[in-house]
Amino acid sequence: MTRIVDPTETDSMQAEDPALRPRNLDEYIGQKAVVDNLKVYIQAAKKRGDAMDHVLLAGPPGLGKTSLAHIIAEELGVDIRPTSGPILERGGDLAAILNSLQPREVLFIDEIHRMNRAVEEVLYSAMEDFRIDVMLGQGPGAQSVSLPLPPFTLIGATTRAGLLTRPLRDRFQIQFAMEFYQPQELSVIITKSAERLGVVLTPEASLELAQRSRGTPRVANRMLRRARDFAQVEGDGTITLELTKFALERLGIDQVGLDATDRKILHTIADKFDGGPVGLNNLSTALGEEADTISEKYEPFLIMKGFVQRTQQGRVITARGREHINYVGGQGKLF
Repeated sequence: MTRIVDPTETDSMQAEDPALRPRNLDEYIGQKAVVDNLKVYIQAAKKRGDAMDHVLLAGPPGLGKTSLAHIIAEELGVDIRPTSGPILERGGDLAAILNSLQPREVLFIDEIHRMNRAVEEVLYSAMEDFRIDVMLGQGPGAQSVSLPLPPFTLIGATTRAGLLTRPLRDRFQIQFAMEFYQPQELSVIITKSAERLGVVLTPEASLELAQRSRGTPRVANRMLRRARDFAQVEGDGTITLELTKFALERLGIDQVGLDATDRKILHTIADKFDGGPVGLNNLSTALGEEADTISEKYEPFLIMKGFVQRTQQGRVITARGREHINYVGGQGKLF
């Protein structure tokens, strides 16, 4: 079951999101420092008639890295070739894509930290020298042939920049760390999305949705759709503040955007492990969740809100986290 507050993209969202995604940098809300610098780099590359330098976009899921990659290609006036790290299983898979690129085209690799080492090594010469080395034949008679590539721009997106090897990371001349959004920025995004969906939304409802959207545009747009459903069935179609609070309470999303799973994590650390520290593997076992799911999907927001801390000994619930779950003597309430 998909969590409303899950920042990762689902298959159903891939069909819906393009209508809500910004089409150029002027429409892109938030990440001001990133956008302002990108405008300079894009204009400079266009004036020179060169491919723009390679770009690394790092940050938690749902912050607009994929949208930004498509916008960069649009602003450069070139096509984009999207793929992802897990799909590229062999060096030959990547070599085939690289060999088919047109001059100045954008190659977008999502989850680039999940590429295996053999594929990654193909990128080194491609990024630096615009060439790839291909082995022809097998055995003693095999020969290495260097194939030139047209200048291209690689855009890599990662939710875990620390997993990138240094040789790969150093080959990105432009690197951005994307941040969680402020409620005011998300409110603007929600209002624009409502207009595109043809939904009537009050300013108070927009801000309420923004405050519970975990600083993430993808979550904000998903909440907007669910609020639209409640407005059409339980109201007159207008998303009001009262209806928004009713809908989010029904969905189990509290005032700061935590859902039942988030609160379960806080309760588990507080109750089963006396507040911590608890190792990730032990926490994973207690919750019945994969360790990577906890560290990539759940923890970033809990840490950002100051509810959980990562220490060398393990995860610890903070006083702020205890207060949020109304922790008293080992018992707590959801709201």
